[in-house]
Amino acid sequence: MSDEMARPRIGEEYDVRDEAPSMAVGLSKSTTLLFAVACGLSVANIYYAQPLLDAMAQDFRIKPGAIGLVVTLTQVGYALGLLFIVPLGDLLDRRRLIVGQAILSTVALLFVATAQTEGALLCGMVAVGLFAVVVQVLVAFAATLAAPGEGGKAVGMVTSGVVIGILAARFVSGVLADLGGWRAVYLASAVLTFVMAAILFCVLPRHRPSETSAGYLAILRSVPVLFLHEPVLLVRGVLALLIFATFSTFWTALVLPLSAPPLALSHGQIGLFGLIGVAGALAAGSAGKLADRGLGQWTTGLSLGLLLASWGLIALLPASIPALIVGVVLLDLAVQAVHVTNQSIIFGLFPHARSRLVGGYMVFYSIGSAIGAITSTLAFANAGWSGVSLLGASFSGAAILVWATAHRARPRRS
Repeated sequence: MSDEMARPRIGEEYDVRDEAPSMAVGLSKSTTLLFAVACGLSVANIYYAQPLLDAMAQDFRIKPGAIGLVVTLTQVGYALGLLFIVPLGDLLDRRRLIVGQAILSTVALLFVATAQTEGALLCGMVAVGLFAVVVQVLVAFAATLAAPGEGGKAVGMVTSGVVIGILAARFVSGVLADLGGWRAVYLASAVLTFVMAAILFCVLPRHRPSETSAGYLAILRSVPVLFLHEPVLLVRGVLALLIFATFSTFWTALVLPLSAPPLALSHGQIGLFGLIGVAGALAAGSAGKLADRGLGQWTTGLSLGLLLASWGLIALLPASIPALIVGVVLLDLAVQAVHVTNQSIIFGLFPHARSRLVGGYMVFYSIGSAIGAITSTLAFANAGWSGVSLLGASFSGAAILVWATAHRARPRRS
């Protein structure tokens, strides 16, 4: 068993208790698929905007160098939801929490679709990000319902739905935008999100965590305490920040060179690159199984090496589209593998505080995504695609340094 999985569970010091054992009865394939689809639909709401940035900039007359703010503010809303909404999963009936968030997401999507001013658009994007954190409540719920010893497998399958949703969002939004404009994307998503809420209400089991003496404020306070007192959590959080800064750097800026001469691709054609990345996401689905077997460190190191290598191929745009395609597959494979491994490890450490852990962990993810979004558009405006590639490679290299340093610092067992 890996060192991460063998660490003592210190969460009890902060008044966090185990989930009810009766919930760990296993997930059927159909229920796991439902979780994955729901996660994919929800997380897609955050990423629909990326291939639409140029259209939004023209509609609201936002400068190209500042349009990345749309993605950044969505991630800000997402971070706020992670901090203040996701931890409620350790206190409330998760079915009600999930369905309620889905309904509020529907309202936020309709607000964006009908926005008439730049201010309304940006406020609506914050709300979209805020309620999209239903994804993390679903992931924590799946880990709770999984049979003992299969938490990593369940997280891997559900998280594959998340990454596929992220990548497919670009293709779907591109096609819909070509057919009916960027507003049609958010109108269609509002309808799908409402339908998803109805299905989840009918299918999900009721679940309220076992009684705890801690109230909402105590739950919130326990999140930073857990991360500051457990080095593994902090390291995995920093890795999440860096890999998603890399991920966001690529996907936010990609639309800019592809939509400009000499390529001048349509939104639908640009979105196809997202579908290409699905192959990498699916290939990384077994990362959770490897983490269950104690191979989390090995999986992380190999994946980070692939992530850095992917930028050597990505940098060849626009000279070589085939090289870009291979780079996309490698990038998405690496990010997904590290992300699944991270979650498998932290859920194994503290199964009694999964909602808090996933909320705290994903704050790092959201910060990284926001940093990548705003810095990538600035890098492109000042140094073109070469600047974007250097930025992405720098984030990837920093992640390798963090992993290597933490790996060497681990105490050896006799």
